[in-house]
Amino acid sequence: MSKLNRRGVLAASAAASLFPGALRAQAWPGKPIRWVVPYTAGGLTDVVTRLTLEKMNVGQNFVVDNKPGANSLIGAEMVANAAPDGYTFLTVIAAHAANKTLYAGKLKFDPVKGFAPISLVAVAPLIITVTNDLPVKTVGELIAYAKKNPGKLSFGSSGVGAAAHLTSELMKQVAGIDMVHVPYKGSAPALQDVIAGNCQVTFDGAAKPFIDSGKVRFLGTTSARRDPRFPDFPTIGEGGLPGYDLTYWLALFGPAGLPAEVEAKLNAAANVALAEEGVRKRLTEMGVVPTGGGAEILPALIRAETDHLRKIAVEAKLQFQ
Repeated sequence: MSKLNRRGVLAASAAASLFPGALRAQAWPGKPIRWVVPYTAGGLTDVVTRLTLEKMNVGQNFVVDNKPGANSLIGAEMVANAAPDGYTFLTVIAAHAANKTLYAGKLKFDPVKGFAPISLVAVAPLIITVTNDLPVKTVGELIAYAKKNPGKLSFGSSGVGAAAHLTSELMKQVAGIDMVHVPYKGSAPALQDVIAGNCQVTFDGAAKPFIDSGKVRFLGTTSARRDPRFPDFPTIGEGGLPGYDLTYWLALFGPAGLPAEVEAKLNAAANVALAEEGVRKRLTEMGVVPTGGGAEILPALIRAETDHLRKIAVEAKLQFQ
């Protein structure tokens, strides 16, 4: 080896020892990236994640890995324990913030400190749908029916503490009604059981095709504003529960300790994807408002949501032993 080449190798070795994180970030990504969705395939979280990732260009493919269970805890713990090397990430929704209450003292990670924020993707209301066999056509009629038949109605959700569960519990608390919770491993199987009549009520964000085809009946939206897909239908607040407002949101995270360069590259890619006309059109058709923005807003969002959802969970006496 010539003296010149030997000096070059030594210089490169020295740089690698002094700046390993920087060199790793420069080389990233060198292989496909695993993206954990902690819910079943076909639900709103899964669909929005895949749609966003399809348009995020970082030079490698994203491989979606559905890991449902325990209100997103299984998938979240997997990513929290992953090496922060830029090859394992997580989709988080509002239910993530509820786990600090549901698993109080038992979580093996901190919902904020255990993750590196990437980007807020979208916000959206959930929509309340009922089986066609149920003799109600409005939120007010559903409340009246539930009061006349305490404990006889069941509502499905994607799991204990999930957004669909907590929106239902909030409705129970505000309306003073009693319904039985039936948890599933995702919103898709919960909705299918409502279609089949095995469960009477569910809150979901991706039910429009089934509403349009007449397989389920739509009663209202959980947000303070009407769903633009259903402009003639009232919100839950307008339909009988003034002040009712609970909104679904979805965000992207990695494990804590992720190199800043990787975070920045993914955030930029997500914002480009969410600005793409085709993505915005498809999300809007699903009732989802594409958001994007800087990663710095996410820790504060989770903290605020934790406080909000804690009140609902405590009132409903939801906590895993």
